[in-house]
Amino acid sequence: MQCEPRQTDKHKKEMMAVQDSMDVLNGKWKISIISSICFYNKRRFSDILNDVEGISNKMLSKELKELEINQLVKRTVLDTQPVTVQYELTEHGLTLKTIINNLTDWGLAHRKKIIGE
Repeated sequence: MQCEPRQTDKHKKEMMAVQDSMDVLNGKWKISIISSICFYNKRRFSDILNDVEGISNKMLSKELKELEINQLVKRTVLDTQPVTVQYELTEHGLTLKTIINNLTDWGLAHRKKIIGE
């Protein structure tokens, strides 16, 4: 049984949309970085570094730059001594909040199902 051409086109567009999303959010760290900022609304570099276990300074800096390029994160340099850099989600980045909350809920339920915690 073949799909109607319109359904096939719609499915291809949906698959492309999933791939586009994965291209932006792909990697070991981006979702965790976004989660840290999302949970606290505003986060300093050192706070994110402490939240995301195992990430290096260099990798965090690289990932934050990519998130900025994709307009998900806004970087603000505060006039403090020493200089403090603060990150927050952009309006576009805030659209990921529901996804982050759903991933959190799913992760908690999955952990409970698999190991009972």
